[in-house]
Amino acid sequence: MEWKLTDIFKNIEEYENMKNELIKELDEIEKFKGKLCDTAQNLYECYKLNEQALQKYEKIYAYAMLKYHLDMSNQESIKLFKDAENIGTLFNTKTSFISPEITYADEEKIKKYISKNENLKPYKRDIIDTLELKKHTLSQEAEDILAKYSEVFSAPENTFDILTNAEFKFGTLINENGEEVELTDSNYTIYLRSKDEKVRKSAFELMYKKYSDYINTIAELYLANVKTNVITSKLRHYNSSIEKAVIHDDASVKVYNSLIAAIDENIESNYEFLKLKKKLLNLNEMHMYDLYVNPYEQEKDEITFEQAKSEILNALNILGEEYIQLLNTAFNNNWIDVNAKPNKRSGAYSMGVYGIHPFVLTNFVNSKRDVSTIAHELGHSLHTYYSNQNQNIIDANYTIMVAEVASTVNELLLAHYQIEKEQDKRKKAEILYEQLEMIRATFFRQAMFAEFEKNVHEKEENGISLSSEDLNNMYYKLNEKYFGKDVKIDKQIQYEWARIPHFYSDFYVYKYATGISAAIAISNNIIKQGMPYVEKYIEMLKQGCSKKSIDLLKMVDVDLESKETYINTIYFYKEKIEELKTLI
Repeated sequence: MEWKLTDIFKNIEEYENMKNELIKELDEIEKFKGKLCDTAQNLYECYKLNEQALQKYEKIYAYAMLKYHLDMSNQESIKLFKDAENIGTLFNTKTSFISPEITYADEEKIKKYISKNENLKPYKRDIIDTLELKKHTLSQEAEDILAKYSEVFSAPENTFDILTNAEFKFGTLINENGEEVELTDSNYTIYLRSKDEKVRKSAFELMYKKYSDYINTIAELYLANVKTNVITSKLRHYNSSIEKAVIHDDASVKVYNSLIAAIDENIESNYEFLKLKKKLLNLNEMHMYDLYVNPYEQEKDEITFEQAKSEILNALNILGEEYIQLLNTAFNNNWIDVNAKPNKRSGAYSMGVYGIHPFVLTNFVNSKRDVSTIAHELGHSLHTYYSNQNQNIIDANYTIMVAEVASTVNELLLAHYQIEKEQDKRKKAEILYEQLEMIRATFFRQAMFAEFEKNVHEKEENGISLSSEDLNNMYYKLNEKYFGKDVKIDKQIQYEWARIPHFYSDFYVYKYATGISAAIAISNNIIKQGMPYVEKYIEMLKQGCSKKSIDLLKMVDVDLESKETYINTIYFYKEKIEELKTLI
């Protein structure tokens, strides 16, 4: 199954035509420069044009990016993606006056416009948010300069993507069948889950040998990205890079700190699972490359896409008939590009295209884990679908703070369904073990990443120069803290930070941990309360960003600023550990 990109544009001519239309609209928007807030009508007409331009740009960027990610070595696709990025820079430049002019206008006058002009109602949230960010908005000249530099600021991430996705070749290893096979980023975790210790160790060492060879280059790329975050945060008068990130997530520094504090106080619960893991694997010494093995898994880790589809539909039936109909639409109408291919972007994601439908990228290799991945990404997709159907494009783009909630709810409901229906004690233990692994990886591991990011940015903010060796040492020590004495912290793990693409999106990863905490609370309520709570949950998904993210989650009884939310996640984790012990 492959994407049907003709849903966006039938051909490149349509792409070019819309691009030309967009450029004309951007010129029209720019005519409001200097007089945006003179009248309520000016403010409305500019916002309306901006809304139309955003819809066009989303299609242009999505078409180019999706085409590029299908084959990142294709020169025509690379040029098309660069073209779309250039349009993005032009968009930012042409519209950069909007926030400063609203910010520096008379606040009471703007609020009167909103209260008296019904046409401005759809844009109220965005305008009020702009007023709230007044102290972080620079002069029009400074905003123009930053907009023009936006493409330069993205260079470290783009370079990292090309280096690690298109140019890195990791070499070959001997698999369980004695065959020489190529190691790729897509099949790496498959080999880490191998029952053959030699295969696991070979994959681990090959992967990090490549990253160690380029560690100085990657360190420079990452530190350039960190410095950009730090400088931009200071220019915009934030107290820290974290503050800048969390405010844009509709979160707060309290959310970030509550997460880290809750784990610091309860880290022993992770040690408990790792100790159990070591016992189940019957290992005298458990290495980092042993962590992905499921000791209960006996059958070959293989599943067809049709089986994955059926499992997902059955598991998510609890979310109601409409939700299932939408999932069928996604499966049957080429929303998903399924299989791993040479030079295709690694990993998985869902990208919404307003006015079209979401597009999901996966690298399906017939692994059982792929079922969870697809369920996860479809959670993103349906959240986007509900949001796009019920909000304008400005209010549809929900923040990342809530983005990982719907996806993780799907994963948890899938695991609950699989555990409940399974009669075989060993297979039940296998699935339960996988659920525990998911929580360990999404909650504890992402929190470790979050702590690493926090430490690196704080050192940069305090004027402390960092080298690749410093980054390696910091990361290694965090592994010691999070994994405890029952895991041998192999020296190669010091390079793992260098292969985490999310580090180029500043302070992204903590939202996986907050997301799973919210998702655990929500999925438990769905299971216990049924459709009345499901309706409340779907209503939350429809809100987009029309409310602040913390307030959206309060609609479904989740408070991310409270340390108790994360402690409850840890209690859930411990309950599942005890449940697994009863099956041993």
